[in-house]
Amino acid sequence: MASRRSNAKSPDKPDKYSVLLPTYNERENLPLIVWLLVKYFGESGYNYEIIVIDDGSPDGTLQIGEQLQKIYGADKILLRPRAQKLGLGTAYIHGIKHATGNFVIIMDADLSHHPKFIPQFIEKQKEGGYDLVSGTRYRGDGGVYGWDLRRKLISRGANFVTQVLLRPGASDLTGSFRLYKKEVLEKLVEQCVSKGYVFQMEMIVRARQLGYTIGEVPISFVDRVYGESKLGGNEIVSFLKGLLTLFATT
Repeated sequence: MASRRSNAKSPDKPDKYSVLLPTYNERENLPLIVWLLVKYFGESGYNYEIIVIDDGSPDGTLQIGEQLQKIYGADKILLRPRAQKLGLGTAYIHGIKHATGNFVIIMDADLSHHPKFIPQFIEKQKEGGYDLVSGTRYRGDGGVYGWDLRRKLISRGANFVTQVLLRPGASDLTGSFRLYKKEVLEKLVEQCVSKGYVFQMEMIVRARQLGYTIGEVPISFVDRVYGESKLGGNEIVSFLKGLLTLFATT
């Protein structure tokens, strides 16, 4: 499938990568994930910025972000907070508005996604000119660490059912570690209607519908060290409802 779009940059302007970090109660994790991002971007030499989108965390996450901004500079750490928790999809919309890069990386701030894979994402994108590159736990040497059997079964089961019903052309639909061409992410977010954990799945399904090309990089997913998981029974029910809606409308 041919790529629909080319990179939106002039020939003499180097690529820039905007990392969107939605946060809610991540004061312990934010300094670590930012340090790792700075380390791996610095070692690889790619131009970058980190956009922290905090949704009114009561634990002081934003104040930690302000300290990190003083350490690394306001050109590298951009704080774009919101007053309350408004959902992942709207966090991306909010972040994209402030992104100055021609590529956008989305990832979790809880250390489940290791920044060491980002240079691999970038190289994969450059090799194939992909519109988006998705981290996969279910191909090659990818894997999941720190989950109990219940969480693994839920994730595997959700991915399997999605593959059967939607045939999306990607091996990991529920992951949230991805690199997008900025204009592609803007278009996909505009098209998506889902909330919560279904949102990431719909992004891939819509990408297939619109003819965008998808590359994959095997990643190791590690369960959060600090804080509590935000996946509960309500999210699982919402996921199943969203999956059936997508099946009926795509």
